[in-house]
Amino acid sequence: MQALVAIYQIVEMIVNVVIMLIIIQFVIGLLFAFNVVGRNEFLTSFYDGINRLLDPLLRPIRRFLPNTGAIDFSPIVLILLLNVILIVLSSIIRGA
Repeated sequence: MQALVAIYQIVEMIVNVVIMLIIIQFVIGLLFAFNVVGRNEFLTSFYDGINRLLDPLLRPIRRFLPNTGAIDFSPIVLILLLNVILIVLSSIIRGA
């Protein structure tokens, strides 16, 4: 039982990091879009790195979502899916 709780905590930590990266990606994208910050080399490479990390998770979701133009709903869907996974794992552990 304790091994399941430990695995759940590890998964929860990874999910939280991914959600934070999604939020950071969103904020930096807004800052670039509204020209609040210039596209300096550090921020651009940081943003590109986050995009490379998240793209394998977001690409399959983007294939299923309809094209909405400039608004990308795939990060929201990913956050919801990750939270659903945590809820399911939590209820499995409580049931075990």
